Amino acid sequence: MAASPLTKFLDTVLDKAVAPGYSRLGYAARQAWWPADPPADALAGKHAVVTGASSGIGAAISVGLARLGATVHVVGRSAERLEPVADRIRREIPRAEPVVDECDVSDFDSVRAFAARLGGRTESIQALVHNAGTMSQRRTETAQGHELALATHVLGPFLLTELLREKLCAADRARVVWMSSGGMYTKPFTHDLAEDLEFRQDEYSGTAAYARSKRMQVVVARMMSERLAGGDIFVHSMHPGWVDTPGFQDGLPRFTKLTKPILRTPEQGADTAVWLCGSPEATVASGLFWHDRRARHTTYVPAQIEEADDRQILWDYCCEATGITPA
Repeated sequence: MAASPLTKFLDTVLDKAVAPGYSRLGYAARQAWWPADPPADALAGKHAVVTGASSGIGAAISVGLARLGATVHVVGRSAERLEPVADRIRREIPRAEPVVDECDVSDFDSVRAFAARLGGRTESIQALVHNAGTMSQRRTETAQGHELALATHVLGPFLLTELLREKLCAADRARVVWMSSGGMYTKPFTHDLAEDLEFRQDEYSGTAAYARSKRMQVVVARMMSERLAGGDIFVHSMHPGWVDTPGFQDGLPRFTKLTKPILRTPEQGADTAVWLCGSPEATVASGLFWHDRRARHTTYVPAQIEEADDRQILWDYCCEATGITPA
C-alpha cells in the first residue's frame, strides 16, 4: 500500500529513534505500508552474484534472489562453507541451480580470477550484491598491503564491479547493491578520514574501521552511480538494521547479548537487498541509500555531509589502489 503522511511520519520517527527502527519491531511495523514485493519471476533466467554468501544476511539474500528465479552465484572464501547454502537453495527452490564460487574479496588477485571465471560463464549479470564483511580488532593488512576492512568493504567490491561492468551493462537495468551498516552514521566522511583511508594515523579500533569503511561504501556507491549514469546500471547502498548473524555476534558480542530479543532475522535483514534487485522501483533513481524499502538520508546532521573534494580523494584512491581507471 502507498504510504500516507501519517505512515511516513511514523516511519521517520522509527528511523530517528534508531533502536525501534533498526530492530525487528521496526521491520514488523513498516511491513504494513512499504512498497509491493517484486514480481515472483522478476529474475527468471537472469544471473545474480552475492558475496559473503556463506551465512547470515548473504545466505538469506541468495535464497531470496533464487526465489525470484535467478541463477545465484554464491560467493565466499570457502566452497565448503558455501555448499550448505547451495543445498538449502536446491532444497527450498527445486527449480534453482545455484553456483558455488570461491573468492576472497579482500585479495585483488582472487577478485580478478573470480571475475575472469564468471565472465566466461555468463552473458550478463542482472544483480551484484556486495555483502562480504569483516571486523578485526587488530589492524591487519591484505596481500596487497591494504587495511583489511577497507579492502573487504570498499576496494575489492570496487574492483569487482569494474571488472564485471560489461556483463552488468549487457543486462536489462542491472542492479549493484552495497550492503552498508547503520554504524556508518557514527563516522561522517570528514577530510581527516579522507586523508587517512588506510587507518594508519589514528589509534586503530576494529569497530571504528568497520564504521569508517561502511561510510565509504555509501560514498563510493553514490559516485559510482553518477559515473554509470546512462549505462542502464542502477547502484544503491543500504543498511539492514540490527541483524542476528555470526558476524554481528563475533564483532559485537556484548551488544548482541543485550539486544538479542529484538534483533532481526537474517531474512529480515536481507529483505531490502532482495527488493532492490527485483523491484522496478529501484530503477526510478540511482545512488540512493536504503533501509526497509525506503530511501534514507545518509547523515542525521546536514553539516556532516561530505565535501566533493574529499569524495574525489576516495574515488581516486580506489582507482589507484586497484589499478583501474573507470571510463
